[in-house]
Amino acid sequence: MSKKYRNNAEKISTDPANEKTGFYFGRENYKWMLIGLALILLGFLLMMGADANTVDGKYDPNAWNESIFSVRRIRIAPLLVVAGFAVEVYAILKRNKA
Repeated sequence: MSKKYRNNAEKISTDPANEKTGFYFGRENYKWMLIGLALILLGFLLMMGADANTVDGKYDPNAWNESIFSVRRIRIAPLLVVAGFAVEVYAILKRNKA
């Protein structure tokens, strides 16, 4: 009986259908990861800009720049960053079909 068990174990281990080959992440995963990274980078780029107290690129303590409270910096850019992180989580958890 032990000989039969040994043969079945050998048969299972040499069966190519039971072996996992390749990487965990496939082409589709990397594509989604790059999309998520692009969304994160775009969000951070949209948040950049002149500081609150610069005028024509020079520091002026007597000036106040209201553009730091624009819709682009307060709403759109953080939304893109959070969406990018959500896409990254999806890309990591997505399974390969093969």
